Amino acid sequence: MNDLTSKQCKPCEGGAAPLTAEAAAQLLQQLDGWRLQEKQINKTYSFKNYYQTVAFVNATAWISHREDHHPDINIGYNRCEITYTTHAIGGLSENDFICAAKIDKLFAI
Repeated sequence: MNDLTSKQCKPCEGGAAPLTAEAAAQLLQQLDGWRLQEKQINKTYSFKNYYQTVAFVNATAWISHREDHHPDINIGYNRCEITYTTHAIGGLSENDFICAAKIDKLFAI
């Protein structure tokens, strides 16, 4: 099994097929606590305070910029929900799972 955190996102063009439900379910097994909901995956992270939440969001933005694959982020005082999907193909790609794994690794620091 390849470690998703060692991979880099690849440009995803319209016209490419999204992952099948089976392929997405297999990749989901490599993540901790992420939920698969049709064409997206998401996870909510909890923090002690607003500062930690915003610091995590900023670090997530940096990772997303480096991978050129950007999530939807919903921020509250002590929580942050991250949602990944690949808009260009209307579903999930391996990029979504790569970024999710990298965000989990960040959270573990």
